[in-house]
Amino acid sequence: MGSRQELLAWVNDLLQTNYTKVEQLGTGAAYCQILDSIYGDVRLDRVKFDANQQYEYMENFKILQNTMTKHKVDKPVDPPLLMKCRLQDNLEFTQWLKRFWDAYAPNSGYDAVGRRKGKSAGPVDPHRPMSSASSARSSSAGAYRSRPAQQRVRPNAARPPVGRPAAVSSQQVQELTRQVADAKVLIDTAEKERDFYFAKLREIEVYIQQTEFDAGSEVEVMAKHIQAILYSTDDADPQDSGLHGDQYDQVSGHLNNLHVDEEETF
Repeated sequence: MGSRQELLAWVNDLLQTNYTKVEQLGTGAAYCQILDSIYGDVRLDRVKFDANQQYEYMENFKILQNTMTKHKVDKPVDPPLLMKCRLQDNLEFTQWLKRFWDAYAPNSGYDAVGRRKGKSAGPVDPHRPMSSASSARSSSAGAYRSRPAQQRVRPNAARPPVGRPAAVSSQQVQELTRQVADAKVLIDTAEKERDFYFAKLREIEVYIQQTEFDAGSEVEVMAKHIQAILYSTDDADPQDSGLHGDQYDQVSGHLNNLHVDEEETF
């Protein structure tokens, strides 16, 4: 089974969803629940099934990677690539996931809707996230439609006199323009810093995945600890890192002894 239609039919049948495009799987929510159908221990209450923002996609992929690490699934995952919601990347990953599911999924039935506690898991267009403005317009329109007929203002009904709006001075306009420009600079700076540090973390992740360490060595223990930190979520259990007792203390000691030259940090 490898065509788009066959894969979508499998996903929708397994998860009781109505995805119409493979690209929609790039939010990561469906991938998380497919793994849950195999292992039954994914924190689906933390999965954003209606995700439509990049940071929500990332939270879903953190949950996915935590589960794969926990069950020692040796499959490199590239969240930034899948999160772009492009057809080919998500098609290839879904094809692999189907083969993996065929090999390891239990024969018993899977209650997809019950496992996600009735949350809707319909497709969200990944290329058109809802903005706060459009959300507000939708809410206003819904409120108007639900208003009783007798409360709606009739076209010919008397209206209270409307006063002239206060004139806005050119000085106020200039001040508002300056504030908008300052806010844009802050946003651009924050986005550049976010991309910079995300790229650094990604480099560390790829290096650890591609490097072979001696089994049981201190370096391997440290690498696993760093990998656990990279894949952890805000609600992750500290014991999930796989380090306990003297191992954790030993790794923490090595990390504390690392020297960072502040002049070379930036």
